[in-house]
Amino acid sequence: MDTAKPASRLHLALNLTAPGRQVGDLMLRWSDNSNPLGYHPIPVISLRGGDGPVVLIIGGTHGDEFEGPAAIMRLAEWLDPAALQGQVILIPALNAPALAASSRVSPLDGTNLNRAFPGDADGGPTAMIADYLETALLPLCDAAIDLHSGGKASFFAPSALATQTADPTLRAQNLALAQAFGLPLIWELGANNDNRSVNAAAERAGVPMIATELGGGGGVDPTITDAAEAGLLRCLGHVGVLPDQPDSAQARRVEIASSLHSVHAPGEGIFDRAISAGQDVGQGDLAGRFHFVTEPERASKDLHFPADGLVLAHTCRGFVKRGELLALIAQDVSWDG
Repeated sequence: MDTAKPASRLHLALNLTAPGRQVGDLMLRWSDNSNPLGYHPIPVISLRGGDGPVVLIIGGTHGDEFEGPAAIMRLAEWLDPAALQGQVILIPALNAPALAASSRVSPLDGTNLNRAFPGDADGGPTAMIADYLETALLPLCDAAIDLHSGGKASFFAPSALATQTADPTLRAQNLALAQAFGLPLIWELGANNDNRSVNAAAERAGVPMIATELGGGGGVDPTITDAAEAGLLRCLGHVGVLPDQPDSAQARRVEIASSLHSVHAPGEGIFDRAISAGQDVGQGDLAGRFHFVTEPERASKDLHFPADGLVLAHTCRGFVKRGELLALIAQDVSWDG
């Protein structure tokens, strides 16, 4: 019985080993009504200078998150390959069909790319992208960065995300990369991390990697995007592709200790928010008031935090349904731990 892994059906129309600036498409062939015989393009930019590390920087894993793609395009515009000791591979819209639709999930198959790893070379379009990233691109790299924000649904306190891997060396490399990015907050992905994410794929590949959460709300915040651009440059300096960049102040570290510490919608209605992302709260503090606007006979309800912590994110949606996340709570992790 042949158990060999099938080759990817995606084709990269550029040579990653060529020096200088190369631009081409990762060709996603998926026959549907919108494109029955062609391919869905995923643009890729390679900037290769002298010998050195290879760094992969991706955005648009979710198609309604735009700060990351904007920061990547800034780098693509002015980074000079001749000034690099190594290579930077930029993919501003990993889930390009979703980005074009301003959608969290792919319009081709309704699937969330950051819950699709390790993927499947013979699967649907999202599974094929995940498989290609994990099996073809990540093994080439010495570091990787996946830029996220809250999308249209949420706003996150800007943070770098580092996985608490079983390998202590890789975990330390993840934390050092997150610290180099320079945001005031590091969100550690521990027991509550999802093993179907890009972070988990990088862990399986043994590649130091961070993700980010860069605000959100469905647009491009200039202050946060400026911070993302500066963070990418600091990370490239940290791994040695660029000259050393200025050190950043030690970040605050947090992790999600329990999903039960967060606040969820008790029904259909409007969350009259009383807090903001980045705010410290105590057990019993008011998160906001919930209005059952479709059931006006029901009295509005005060929602309180079940535990102390930091508001890592809050919803940006007006009308929400029962079970939707309203406020995501994380707890501190000591640098001495």
